[in-house]
Amino acid sequence: MIHQYKNNGCNIVLDVNSGSVHVVDDIVYDVIACMVESGLEHVDRDAAYGALEERFAGRTEELSEIVDEIYELKENGMLFAEDIYEKSIDAFKNRETVVKALCLHIAHDCNLKCRYCFAEEGEYHGRRALMSCEVGRKALDFLVANSGSRVNLEVDFFGGEPLMNWQVVKDLVAYGRSLEEPHHKKFRFTLTTNGVLLDDDIIDFANREMANIVLSVDGRKEINDRMRPLAGGQGSYDLILPKYRKVAESRNQTNYYVRGTFTHFNKDFAADVLHLADLGFKQISVEPVVAAQGEDYALVESDIPEILAEYDKLAAEMIKRHREGRGFNFFHFMIDLEGGPCVYKRLSGCGSGTEYLAVTPWGDFYPCHQFVGQEDFLMGNVDDGITNTDIRGQFKECNVYSKEKCRDCFAKFYCSGGCAANAYNFHGDINNVYDLGCVLQRKRVECAVMIKAALAGDTE
Repeated sequence: MIHQYKNNGCNIVLDVNSGSVHVVDDIVYDVIACMVESGLEHVDRDAAYGALEERFAGRTEELSEIVDEIYELKENGMLFAEDIYEKSIDAFKNRETVVKALCLHIAHDCNLKCRYCFAEEGEYHGRRALMSCEVGRKALDFLVANSGSRVNLEVDFFGGEPLMNWQVVKDLVAYGRSLEEPHHKKFRFTLTTNGVLLDDDIIDFANREMANIVLSVDGRKEINDRMRPLAGGQGSYDLILPKYRKVAESRNQTNYYVRGTFTHFNKDFAADVLHLADLGFKQISVEPVVAAQGEDYALVESDIPEILAEYDKLAAEMIKRHREGRGFNFFHFMIDLEGGPCVYKRLSGCGSGTEYLAVTPWGDFYPCHQFVGQEDFLMGNVDDGITNTDIRGQFKECNVYSKEKCRDCFAKFYCSGGCAANAYNFHGDINNVYDLGCVLQRKRVECAVMIKAALAGDTE
């Protein structure tokens, strides 16, 4: 499968199955496009040349060299490559179930009233509650017992707002550390917070024990405060920003993210990303809201052209700033074109429902945090383990080949089929896709590849 596009002056040819990226001139771009349109990728070199000769009359010598180069790339598996992943699908489905990560819902409560919160201000369609240390310990024991030979384990402290139950967070970190040596494991803890309760002691502890910190903020003050007010209605921007800057600097601008959400109200979200960059943040994520179409802040189909243009605008500005020595990372434009994720990750993404589980304050297991409270997806609990193996089986078989809309999509091995929760919430089927999200994902992949191509040219 070939995907071709032009962006920011670059002619890019992406060989989907091999992951090879080629930046080419106009005639090579046109020759490859002609070969794809005419089905010539399946014929031998001489047949292809003969079919192209009339189309590129007057440039036969140049055409001959181009066709030679194309077929050399083809022989090396870098162009018109076969799909080797589909052959692995049976082994993928029958793989041993190993749990690698837990999302601990330390607090089903929150001190903000974010308008777009899928958890309904931390309540998750249920009762407010704080996780006990006992439940958390049982969750970590479950993770160790079900992680097989895997050494590195991930634990996210999530909410609601986990700092509302901070002592339990600290106690569980200590308990996790006590499990490492006897079980030959290593915990990698992450903290996601809205920043309201952050103080120097918490920052110091997090810098010692948390491999990553996610700091929630939506960008410009007026944008953030419209969607992320305090419980009393006041804006949160002025309270949290000084703390976030302290976190970023104390971690040497690595191993953290300031993470925001853009909505219908700020389709010019590139301004929010650049605002955060101008404040000195080097690790930034601003993501599209996912919301029911009846909400006034929801993204709608008519918003798409403006959003796509914003991604292009942001990509061009990032290249400019990188060249000026003012570069920063934008999460959705980060892409590894050399190694990248393993084949299972390419096929299934985050591993929700199999490798990754969410744990409620009272110890119930769900496939991920977005399914919490939906009883049809209750998988078990910390006392009994996974009791509903049918749900696990459904998620185990969820991959880019089980989703018809993914099969012919050039971005499938980068997004890995997208979010199962979004697919279910919009279509009632985890093997479907969130269509608007797909459009935006394809643009993000194009921009990410273009940035890599443009900056690679700087070093040649």
